Amino acid sequence: MTAAAGRPAVSESLRKVLVPLALAQFICSFAGSNMNVMITDIKDDLHTSVQGVQVCITLFLLVMAALMIPAGKLTDRWGRKRCFMIGLVIYGIGAVLSALSPGLGVLILGNSIFEGVGTALLIPPVYILTTILFRDIKSRAQAFGLISGMGGIGAATGPLIGGLITTAISWRAAFVFQALIIVIILLLGRSIIDPVPPDPTRPFDIVGAVLSAAGLVVLVGGILAADQNLVLMAVLLVAGALILAGFFAWIRRRERAGKEPLLSTGLFRNRTSNLALVTQNAQWAVLLGTSFVVSVYLQTVRHYNAIQTGVIFTAATVGILLSSLAAARLARRFQQRTLMLAGFVITIIGIIVLLVQVKGHPSAWYFAPGLFLIGTGLGVMLTPSVNVVQSAFPENLQGEISGLSRSVSNLGSSIGTAIAGTILVAGLADANRSYGIAMIVLVFIGLLGLGATVMLPKALPETDTLSPSAGQRS
Repeated sequence: MTAAAGRPAVSESLRKVLVPLALAQFICSFAGSNMNVMITDIKDDLHTSVQGVQVCITLFLLVMAALMIPAGKLTDRWGRKRCFMIGLVIYGIGAVLSALSPGLGVLILGNSIFEGVGTALLIPPVYILTTILFRDIKSRAQAFGLISGMGGIGAATGPLIGGLITTAISWRAAFVFQALIIVIILLLGRSIIDPVPPDPTRPFDIVGAVLSAAGLVVLVGGILAADQNLVLMAVLLVAGALILAGFFAWIRRRERAGKEPLLSTGLFRNRTSNLALVTQNAQWAVLLGTSFVVSVYLQTVRHYNAIQTGVIFTAATVGILLSSLAAARLARRFQQRTLMLAGFVITIIGIIVLLVQVKGHPSAWYFAPGLFLIGTGLGVMLTPSVNVVQSAFPENLQGEISGLSRSVSNLGSSIGTAIAGTILVAGLADANRSYGIAMIVLVFIGLLGLGATVMLPKALPETDTLSPSAGQRS
């Protein structure tokens, strides 16, 4: 069959598969940012604190990061569609629990645990299915453009939609909205056909899964403890690093013994993929870190309500939407590395504008230019970085690299929220100063991402990398 003859089948896959997959990425990203504008409402309704709500938000992101690698591996054993559908059901249960929560504990159970576990199960199949179905880099870039764009839009519109629903009805209704979207995705997802049959006999590295999850949780827990106990913070950071070191020693040991590890060490031998993973981590750290810091600042210092706070984030939404809509056209005209470089430069300029422009200005609209630039920059580079990572490996490693990629991205989200949020919340007595420090930290994270992008090869592969020999273990 010729390439031309094969295109209708790809188009059919685009129509049937990409809609539920893109919606799934949208709602998961939405969940990561929509609570930011509800902080005051949740705090008052559940009789908790800003720190309590921050812990709930960060734990949601952290659970996703901690379980994304094991969940990505399970797709090989259970099948991509099955993991996707199970994840949706668990997520929906969590949304309902969150809507009905009488206190912070149940909210953490529903939002942080159930929604976090559900997201970890359903997101790897989104990227695995897309990579397998769209084999050439141009069509795959378009598919990732839609999915990554919906992810960015979900994160950017989370404050706006969440603010509208919270002000018009209640913060609890925002979780009902999530549950309804999940029902729609479940109905649309029935048409998904898994192109690769599951292998129930595929081994699963339980010890590796526990070590990887525990290491990430303890590491981010150390960051969250920074505003309470510096000794505890240091202990947790060291313990987390040691657990992760133990994880890498474990998977090397299993490989040498001829057993399949949770994560192949071969994934870390690809320099291009490693650098692109750093850029993904930095992108989501900046996006979620900025969203949390600006939201808390507007609500606790400027005393804006949920809808007023959400409306300000329209600028970021517009920026991401415009750049995401242009993603396919940009991919045809520019190299992926060029787009990532431009994206980081625009984003860093946006953070600096956000820091300088609002100083001394009482109107919250002074946040708009910086947020627009941040949204535009992130929208330009989200798709290329995902495509570079996924395209670096063959079909047999897509479960592992998808889990690793999503874990790194969500770890960035949790680290951005934890570091920048902790700096701001700990210094609310002098909010302007702590706001400035938090934004400077985000600039530094953006510069790290820019540095990783500069180190990428100038000529990234522009051919189908999913051939049988591509990316095989050495």
